[in-house]
Amino acid sequence: MYEGEWDHEPQSWDIDGDRMAVRPQAQSDAWRHTSYGFVHDSAHALLAPLGLGEAVEVSFLLDYAEQFDQAGVMVRADAETWIKAGVEVSDGLPQVGAVVTLGKSDWSVAPVPEWVGREVTVRASREGDAVTIRARVDDEPWRLVRVAPFPEGAAAAAGPFCCSPTHGGLTVTFTGVRRTAADASLH
Repeated sequence: MYEGEWDHEPQSWDIDGDRMAVRPQAQSDAWRHTSYGFVHDSAHALLAPLGLGEAVEVSFLLDYAEQFDQAGVMVRADAETWIKAGVEVSDGLPQVGAVVTLGKSDWSVAPVPEWVGREVTVRASREGDAVTIRARVDDEPWRLVRVAPFPEGAAAAAGPFCCSPTHGGLTVTFTGVRRTAADASLH
């Protein structure tokens, strides 16, 4: 279930059955330039190849509440071409969203306080020149989070990710990773 290689080794990680507990390094993050002017490339992602026509779903418990702590799925081609999507705490609220980086990062979020304490699943589906991001809690219907550009010919890898940009001490509990065929349609 948890296959691949860490792009940046976390402080610790442990697999117990279907669960993987990951403790990110303090001040770990993924961001490039836009608005803040810095480049951070230290988020922890367990990456395995993701080809065209494939999707990956990452599930985790939303039991963290510190500013900018985050978990979800990362799709990565290289240091300047990647997408991270999941739930990040911002301004005191958990926010579902995505950062799309094609040389420079952007950021989109929407508050989801009703998701606290529940199992979140984020799905990245790669088809053609795009990655479609969907998310849900428990067995509720999928919500479309983003349709983002991604280079069609790029070799990419994907898997669970987490980071803790402002402090140490976060532990993320991942509850599953599943690989499937890409979504058949956008809606």
